Amino acid sequence: MRIALLLIVVSLVMSSATRGATLRINVKGITVIEGHLMVVLCRGEESYNSGKSPLSSRLSVDSEEAVVIFENIEDGEYAAKIFHDENDNGKLDTNFVGFPKEGYGFSNNGGKFGPPKYKDARFEVKGNASIDINIR
Repeated sequence: MRIALLLIVVSLVMSSATRGATLRINVKGITVIEGHLMVVLCRGEESYNSGKSPLSSRLSVDSEEAVVIFENIEDGEYAAKIFHDENDNGKLDTNFVGFPKEGYGFSNNGGKFGPPKYKDARFEVKGNASIDINIR
């Protein structure tokens, strides 16, 4: 009986130790209610600069606000990039100068004149966290 109880306690401790954090990203300021939001959560500067990350999400736009949840992620430093693929062509459309024609946003709402550097977009996740990103 004591061994069974000990195994249960050890199992509970181990399962809670391996459970990661949950990050909630509140996306605000969506103006076109169609298409999809493409969200990339980057862990580290290299991932941010390349735009490639295994942590990504795509969700339908059906209101002016959306919530993206990443579960079971490790504590650490992250940066998020979002673009609103309004016409569902799988890319961020730009004008002839290269300025985005579709909505976009970054963590810490940086990037008034181009995308922010990683150091300006990064944020820390320790346990469960929530951030807001405004689409422009």
